[in-house]
Amino acid sequence: DKGTILTSTDEKSWTARTSGTSEDLRGITYGNELFVTVGNEGTILTSSNGTTWTERNSRTWNNLRGVTNGNGLFVTVGNDGIILTSSYGVTWTERSFESKHLNGITFGNGLFVTVGNPDGIILTSSDGTNWIKRNSLTKETLNGVTYGKGLFVTVGSRGTIINSLDGKTWAKSSSGTSNVLLDVTYGKGIYVTVGWDGTILTSTNGNSWIKTPFQKQVDLNGITFIQ
Repeated sequence: DKGTILTSTDEKSWTARTSGTSEDLRGITYGNELFVTVGNEGTILTSSNGTTWTERNSRTWNNLRGVTNGNGLFVTVGNDGIILTSSYGVTWTERSFESKHLNGITFGNGLFVTVGNPDGIILTSSDGTNWIKRNSLTKETLNGVTYGKGLFVTVGSRGTIINSLDGKTWAKSSSGTSNVLLDVTYGKGIYVTVGWDGTILTSTNGNSWIKTPFQKQVDLNGITFIQ
């Protein structure tokens, strides 16, 4: 349901929390001892405990699609190239780059990386304020991005997977699928991406991908790994 927030201490029993919004929530992160979740119509909610949530003024009506934390800074991205930054999650400053849809964001090796569409847009920033457009080598929509084991990996439409050691120079990988890939994560030495029709792919190096059997032909929209 819209505005749904669930919390758990054992990953088995889940409790619904009052979010105070009826908007779709599309991304969540943790940093600076604070949970931050973002969603449609510029929705930003914060919580120190995951139980009680406070809505913050984002000063935008754009849909927000991803949020991350790095170097003590929260950065959220969304439709029409909107980029917002905040040190403590309370006051947010707009850092828009250009009129592109930004679908995902991650932080690694001192660098923020956000991806989107059209034309396979990739932007990088060391401070969340100044952004540089990179050559993604693709025109496909990019939906998700992650960082792990010294490698950035982003995924998108038509089975697109590209990766980068430094976030600046990118190389294509063969996914073995033409299905849309919607999200990607890294944990325990393995990259995992998911997408349309129950697609699940895994890789130990970000270049060679193996399809994992999944019986249900449902779209898998997101994935994460909890330490």
